[in-house]
Amino acid sequence: MGDGFRSERGAAAASDAARLTVFGRALGTGNGWQEARAARERERMVEEQLVRRGITDSRVLDAVRKVPRHRFVEEALRDRAYGDHPLPIGEGQTISQPYMVAAMTQLLRLGGTEKVLEIGTGSGYQTAVLAEIARRVCSIERLPGLAAQARRVLEELGYTNAVVRTGDGTYGWPDEAPFDRILVTAGAPTVPGPLFQQLAEGGRLVVPIGEAQAQTLHLVEKVDGQMRTTTDCGCVFVKLVGRYGWEE
Repeated sequence: MGDGFRSERGAAAASDAARLTVFGRALGTGNGWQEARAARERERMVEEQLVRRGITDSRVLDAVRKVPRHRFVEEALRDRAYGDHPLPIGEGQTISQPYMVAAMTQLLRLGGTEKVLEIGTGSGYQTAVLAEIARRVCSIERLPGLAAQARRVLEELGYTNAVVRTGDGTYGWPDEAPFDRILVTAGAPTVPGPLFQQLAEGGRLVVPIGEAQAQTLHLVEKVDGQMRTTTDCGCVFVKLVGRYGWEE
């Protein structure tokens, strides 16, 4: 749910053939989008926005090639869905620019067997990219309207290995813990304690940390129960609102 300066393949629930069938139905014929055009736009996006800027993980690149990004934005904005920028998705939130989605996913180093916790479902686009690679994705969105919309699109596209719930994501999801990977798609003042507690030993947590208006992307690893942190790049995300984040 943000914009950035810079910002293993799991079992996706449906087969590629079934996914394409669902995708073709979802596109419809009245909005000007055709499946072939969308595929060309995604390929151009991958080559020009991701590969040229250092995204090298083949699993991440393949996932982004597959996920129909335009399905996660309003119909009026679909002709801009593959541009190098974030887009509004309502309620003061955004769908992150493609590069930032890929960069954060690459930092997770997914191998295909992981259970991932995502904080900030937003439109569900990042959720879908994760679900293409990881075994299971548990995503939390604090805004009920966005959660419902994301859940609907994910279901239409056949992502049965992703589940979305509504709540304060800074508490994590204790009933599903521990998680091999955790991704936070909103800017936090510090690493939320409950999220680190729910991270499995040897796990990786990616979170933007800093001020409300600008952050630095942090990679947090749990090594012998301790927090080992490295920084990656500057970024701008909406605030992580919650008990262990920012006040609304």
